[in-house]
Amino acid sequence: MSSGIDYGKLMHHAMRGLIQKVLEDVKQNGLPGEHHFFITFDTGHPDAKLADWLKERYPEEMTVVMQHQYDDLDVTHDGFSITLSFGDSPEPLYIPYDSIQTFVDPSVEFGLRFESQDDDEDDDGPDTPDDDPDGGISEPEHHDAEVVSLDRFRK
Repeated sequence: MSSGIDYGKLMHHAMRGLIQKVLEDVKQNGLPGEHHFFITFDTGHPDAKLADWLKERYPEEMTVVMQHQYDDLDVTHDGFSITLSFGDSPEPLYIPYDSIQTFVDPSVEFGLRFESQDDDEDDDGPDTPDDDPDGGISEPEHHDAEVVSLDRFRK
């Protein structure tokens, strides 16, 4: 029997689903009007893919801007790939949704911030005694989510 509803985990899953839907729409229709995105992600995430020189320059996190110059946007259930220009050099990236730390669209003052990246989304059910090596039922982790302040991105 479950010890409770993990609302934090459910919110993170729903917010990542929102990002996926937004990106799917952008793939089909392009960015409308003045919309553009600042996406900060964990470059150390095991499924994130980026050029070695980018990973060396940004060993922990990186913020990319999706606005005028992007190519090859491909949106999947687990993340998205995109080619962005860094200087005059186009570089392909793969960003898993669970590596995203912030997603901001300053044109409409919308933003999401993910406090923790330890969602264990592979876990499909409640904790059972077999899940804990000591034989007890472990407490679910709490994951906070909040809207990020846009002042961080203003010049």
